[in-house]
Amino acid sequence: MTPELLTVLLITGGILIFLAIFFTLVPIPLWISSLAAGVRVSIFTLVGMRLRRVTPSKIVNPLIKAVKAGINLNTNQLESHFLAGGNVDRVVNALIAAHRANIELSFERAAAIDLAGRNVLEAVQMSVNPKVIETPFIAGVAMNGIEVKAKARITVRANIDRLVGGAGEETVIARVGEGVISTIGSCQDQKEVLENPEMISRTVLAKGLDSGTAFEILSIDIADVDIGKNIGAVLQTDQAEADKNIAQAKAEERRAMAIASEQEMKSRVEEMRAKVVAAEAEVPLAIAEALRDGNFSVMDYANYLNVTADTKMRQAIGGQSSPNDTQ
Repeated sequence: MTPELLTVLLITGGILIFLAIFFTLVPIPLWISSLAAGVRVSIFTLVGMRLRRVTPSKIVNPLIKAVKAGINLNTNQLESHFLAGGNVDRVVNALIAAHRANIELSFERAAAIDLAGRNVLEAVQMSVNPKVIETPFIAGVAMNGIEVKAKARITVRANIDRLVGGAGEETVIARVGEGVISTIGSCQDQKEVLENPEMISRTVLAKGLDSGTAFEILSIDIADVDIGKNIGAVLQTDQAEADKNIAQAKAEERRAMAIASEQEMKSRVEEMRAKVVAAEAEVPLAIAEALRDGNFSVMDYANYLNVTADTKMRQAIGGQSSPNDTQ
């Protein structure tokens, strides 16, 4: 290989490497598209995006859409939002939709809403086309104890000014449920609710339940009303059952105390009977000792036996028994 040919090959290889690096760093087709759309983005800006690890197409394409829609934006705004982790294309689409609907929405607010985790495009669309939220059956109890179940449909519109920091759909549903329960509870009976279901809508809507939320409540409509259980009767039955159980427990307590008292009395009687038997057992010993000492004569002993026999006879006739009959 001649030196001239080697030089040509080296120069050709260097040119190819330079062109590869150049077209990698500089997205020429994207630059041409921006020029054709009337959006001035310099090549150095595109190269800077590459060096900052920003995908140029995710900045330039939304910028072209914004300029064509008549919205004044620049690459620095879009690039800073991209680097912050935002969705540039969705923010630009939201700005275009708000511009077409004559809704005042700045890029800073739209970017803040997007970075807060909310879908700013969906919020703008909801501002134009309100959303209907359907609640599950909400159970309330009227004053007469009858349970009334109501299902409501809430028509809401997004409040863009309160999207950052405002409560979501769950809070709206919870507040409406609370209002429905309190309204049913203030009715005398279930007939009042069935005759005037719009009373619930008017009462709940007048409470200003959308305060502090990301929505504006336009209307609350009662879609269905059902009658549930007789809660008052159930509570009375449960109370009666509880009273019965308490009375039974107290009766069992008194019965146990009576049985214990009876057992104690029986034990005392048995104790007294044992003492009587022990005392009667000492009588013959006392008589024997009295006979030995001359304090008790034979005639006295005979009279004692006669009295004892007479007493036993009387007891046998009367159906009584003495403690020493078993001896």
